[in-house]
Amino acid sequence: MASSTEKLDQVDLQILRILQENARLTTKELASRVNLSSTPVFERLKRLENNGYIKKYIAVLDAEKLNQGFIVFCNVKLSRLNRDIAAHFVEIIKSIPEVTECYNISGHFDYLLKIHSPNMKYYQEFILNVLGTIDNLGSIESTFVMDEVKHSYGLHI
Repeated sequence: MASSTEKLDQVDLQILRILQENARLTTKELASRVNLSSTPVFERLKRLENNGYIKKYIAVLDAEKLNQGFIVFCNVKLSRLNRDIAAHFVEIIKSIPEVTECYNISGHFDYLLKIHSPNMKYYQEFILNVLGTIDNLGSIESTFVMDEVKHSYGLHI
């Protein structure tokens, strides 16, 4: 975890911005873009990774092409809530591959899930046979994505 007293300079921020757009750049290519030599850029990258600013490098896949383009946001309310019930729910959710994001939220619901599936029929079966089997599940409310207007993977830094 990054120290709250650690300060990132403009070069660190520039490196992070560039990597958000293309994490496949070599250290040499990245160094060229920030006008430094490879060695200091390599050292900065290692520091940013070790201090938790860079969590991991990933490939962003096309859900439609992989037949996973039916996206649902599912609000979940548990019938009872305490530390053990919440921990058990989170453990189960982490093991379900269709759930690509999960947030503990405030308000009427306890959790917001982002679920990828091939189609409505698959999602219906998923609700009945997967989510519906979780202990202490009180209620769910599904919102179906009709069109993705904006999806940004980077942070505004």
